[in-house]
Amino acid sequence: MIESLRFWAIIVLVAFGLFFTFVSAVGVLRLPDVYARAHTASQADTLGAGLALAAVAIALGWQHATVYTVLLLFFVFITNPTAAHAIARSAAESGIDPWTTDDTEEGESK
Repeated sequence: MIESLRFWAIIVLVAFGLFFTFVSAVGVLRLPDVYARAHTASQADTLGAGLALAAVAIALGWQHATVYTVLLLFFVFITNPTAAHAIARSAAESGIDPWTTDDTEEGESK
């Protein structure tokens, strides 16, 4: 019973991890500017990686490798949003303007 529950928990975590990673990849490809792309890369990708690493930790059970997996999870939760913030701040300091709906309306009228 416990092994079956553990198996399905791993499957669900991996599936949701893949879903959020896919959403992040689509967002990076489809969103209009660096700020929106940095947001999706930091939010959805961190959640996707976190869920996948949680599945790995459950699959490994109580081992030394599980401790490393949890440390990696903590590292991802700290570095992904920090990197996205650094990218957005660099873009702002470089003078890159955020995309607005006015940009779309001007582009359609030309």
